[in-house]
Amino acid sequence: MRLRKIRRTRLGAAITAAALLSAACSGGSSSANPPKANLSAPAVKKGHLVFLEKWPDPKYAPYFKQVVAAYQKANPGVTIDLQAVGDQPYKDKIQVLTSAHQLPDIYFAWAGDYTAKFVRAGLAADLSSVLGPATAWGKTFTPAALRAYNYGGKQYGVPIDLDAKVFAYSKAAFAKAGVTPPSTFPELLSACDKLRSAGYTPIAFGNQYGWPAIHYLTQLNAQEVPKAVRDSDYDPANGKFAHPGYVKALQDLQQLNQRCLSQKANGVSHESAQATLEQGKAAMQYLEAVEFPLLRAKGVPASFADNWSFFRMPTVPGAAGDQQELEGAPDGFLVNARSKNQALAVDFLKFFTNQTNAQAMTKQLGWLSPVIGSTTTGNSTAQDRAVLDEMNKSSNFAIWLDTVTNSRVAQAYLNGAQSLLDGSKTPKQVMSDVQAAAKKAKQDVGK
Repeated sequence: MRLRKIRRTRLGAAITAAALLSAACSGGSSSANPPKANLSAPAVKKGHLVFLEKWPDPKYAPYFKQVVAAYQKANPGVTIDLQAVGDQPYKDKIQVLTSAHQLPDIYFAWAGDYTAKFVRAGLAADLSSVLGPATAWGKTFTPAALRAYNYGGKQYGVPIDLDAKVFAYSKAAFAKAGVTPPSTFPELLSACDKLRSAGYTPIAFGNQYGWPAIHYLTQLNAQEVPKAVRDSDYDPANGKFAHPGYVKALQDLQQLNQRCLSQKANGVSHESAQATLEQGKAAMQYLEAVEFPLLRAKGVPASFADNWSFFRMPTVPGAAGDQQELEGAPDGFLVNARSKNQALAVDFLKFFTNQTNAQAMTKQLGWLSPVIGSTTTGNSTAQDRAVLDEMNKSSNFAIWLDTVTNSRVAQAYLNGAQSLLDGSKTPKQVMSDVQAAAKKAKQDVGK
């Protein structure tokens, strides 16, 4: 593994709402109204916390251990049981703990419907009183990062890192083809034609596991469909997916496939496609900011590693969505609404996300932080700071389609996008499948 796992497995992240609701509702007070707690810093910091996260890899684990050790040293009366398991083991473990009524005091959650399930089940503490946008702690975060964990006007999650999707491109390829970074979608298609004529695969694309196409549709849905409509449709209790912009987004992807993308991509991995960019065979790739270190890693030809830049998805003229919304999301932590140590958990998370620790995270792990002022010339590259600027000026994050939607809908999109790419289904047929999945998701929520 060259870098921390990029978000390959978001789709499998969905815990069934039924399991969470069952765990929340059996015994104790109503899951819809978890006990209120005073989240102010305790006068005497004393107690035990269980902290469950998903970065056990030796490259990342030392940072988490370092922060925990520093907090315990500053607060001798506190002990923290730090537990870390990888993506799939995490999904399995959190489901078992939820069902057993042993949810940790602090636990990881992807933004989107994954977190919303915990919120609906009354398992996530409402942190609005300490992390709302007007609070002292809330003001230390990029607003869009906080909004990614805001549900029903209340703040539930603490964002810890940032990621976004952009086109990384070879300056040499663009110069040879006589193109510049496009500002509109038609300009992107035109640039692809020129790049292909110059001997390049315009956009390196591997969709073997389905998620890369989902990423295109995440951004295109944001640009083709009004946010209020998407917010309603992405809620499994309301999803209709009837707005014509959803079909238009699929048509946009279809155009990209015809004029820009690597062909037969369903049989090619994202990593293999990326290698064609690094080796000068492709001109650009739609990738995550967390992948930037890969483009300058040891072994990447200097002709590319020292000569690339990026641009965000160009605007779609006349489209009904928000052209300033940027695909991406933070990762974050929730506080167990049933924990007897909620205030202590909040105090630790304030420490975890202070500027000093945030700066260290960026320097040691290469992760961009949502904490304002945490990215400096001493701990990041020019590309890192530039993509962070794009995130900061974006109106909202368009959260990954396979976590912001119900798992049934996400699976329908994944299957549908692959069928669209191989020509076996039309955009309207794909949306018909998505609508059917949304109908089933609505029935699940109503049970």
